[in-house]
Amino acid sequence: MRGFFSALLDPSLPFLRNALYAGILSSILFGVVGAVVTVKRIAGLAGSISHAVLGGIGLALFLSAHRIVPDVPPLAGALVFAILSAFIIGLVSLKAKQRVDTAINAIWAIGMSLGILFLAKTPGYTDLMSYLFGNILFISSQNLILLAILDVVVLFLAYRFYPQLEASAFDEEFAKVRGVPTEGLFLAILILTAMAVVLLQTFIGLVMVIAMLTLPPGTASHLARNLASLMVWGVVFSFLFSFGGLALSWIFDLPTGAVVVVLAGAVYLVAAGLKAIRPGGLVRR
Repeated sequence: MRGFFSALLDPSLPFLRNALYAGILSSILFGVVGAVVTVKRIAGLAGSISHAVLGGIGLALFLSAHRIVPDVPPLAGALVFAILSAFIIGLVSLKAKQRVDTAINAIWAIGMSLGILFLAKTPGYTDLMSYLFGNILFISSQNLILLAILDVVVLFLAYRFYPQLEASAFDEEFAKVRGVPTEGLFLAILILTAMAVVLLQTFIGLVMVIAMLTLPPGTASHLARNLASLMVWGVVFSFLFSFGGLALSWIFDLPTGAVVVVLAGAVYLVAAGLKAIRPGGLVRR
């Protein structure tokens, strides 16, 4: 462990410090957004959007390679597909009175299939694994700025609309009676989650995004008593998992994202086991 801290202070290894900063900034998104996703019981949404944005990434690469829209960044295509997916899921669930899971599964399959089709017609080699698993060690200063901006937006919205979020999350019918625009709030949550997923997935990969939006809040729910404390504990656990995974991957020369996910999963399973032995009053999941 001493070697890891020495490497963090080494001026010739700025990428390691950037990875640590990314872990801190990402933890805020994972903790706050993940808490809302958990209590709203739409954790599958993260997986759906993460897979659906592969369609946007594939489309962007296809358009750029064929010079239809030169130099269009994959992030732009991913963002368009993510927001579109969030709108479709929201509208289908609210207006067509369908279960959210049905829309989630449909978007998941269609988006990923479109991505594969576009990539199949894109000349040159495209490493799909980099989008699935990412590499937190490749995060740049520009990426950190984007993460910081989204953190500020998320924290402001969570603070400004906390009463509405809490009421809608735990008793939607009561919130509606009290005049909370639950449908608009639901769509806003979906879009915000979509933007967070796109930004995080581009840097650290699809697998880690899904895990970190669900496992830290899931672990935190064994300590939290309300939505606010779930957010705080979610941020804490997200940072601990990110930092611990980064340190272990550096020490044992392993892929960082995979180590973070395994660590988060192990702690979650231990917490769930302890909960089964000693049940208590926790945040409803």
